[in-house]
Amino acid sequence: MPDLNATLSFTVTDDDTAVAVGSGSLPVLGTPRLLAWCEAATCAAIESALPDGATSVGTRVQLEHLAASPVGAVVEVSASAAYVDGRLHRFTVSARDTAGGRVVGAGEVTRVVVDAERFMSRV
Repeated sequence: MPDLNATLSFTVTDDDTAVAVGSGSLPVLGTPRLLAWCEAATCAAIESALPDGATSVGTRVQLEHLAASPVGAVVEVSASAAYVDGRLHRFTVSARDTAGGRVVGAGEVTRVVVDAERFMSRV
């Protein structure tokens, strides 16, 4: 299996809160933003494996949001290939608050490699 890994770092801003993204009423990291960050990490991890003209699309997500992160918190999000079968790539994802090391979120994201032009011609 190819060594497909990536770690990205994000700082929680007011725009990332549950209030801002419409997923709650508290000024803490919203789950939709956490999911977007996890997907960004999988995109970064798979990038080196993409042939010319190809991209990847997310097809399945399983994510547990385990702890709240206040505005200003730095969250490190990692993606690591757990399973690859042809065009299908399944990644284990985790997010940690860098200040205390506590796990903020964990789960799995599946991506499928597609020809970008062909994909868009079908949309």
